[in-house]
Amino acid sequence: MNEQSKKTRGPVIAGVLCILSAALGMLGILNYSLGIFGAAGSGFGKGDIPPFVPSIIFDTPIPALAVAFAALAGSIFVFLRKKWNWALIGAIAAACSFILTGIPAVILVLSGKDEFTG
Repeated sequence: MNEQSKKTRGPVIAGVLCILSAALGMLGILNYSLGIFGAAGSGFGKGDIPPFVPSIIFDTPIPALAVAFAALAGSIFVFLRKKWNWALIGAIAAACSFILTGIPAVILVLSGKDEFTG
């Protein structure tokens, strides 16, 4: 089978979901740490836990930031379709950063394992 013919859009979608998950996780971390959405009296304030951001539940914004950066790094491997293990680690970090976009990213990376090299 030709190399080009077996490539699907799954890893590209997974990479986008990893980036989105990392960005939303970082936004949740900023909100939790600084209370950026609590200034107008609505939304979340300092110390409120944003929904679906499990990595900051235990009041640990610095490790949560590391998890979000791991999701970003993993998205690079997903886009390049190289080093499936690192791509999967990045997708799992994306799931820890923001569940709603991270879980589909993990599923897409797992289902596209044969498209990765190395």
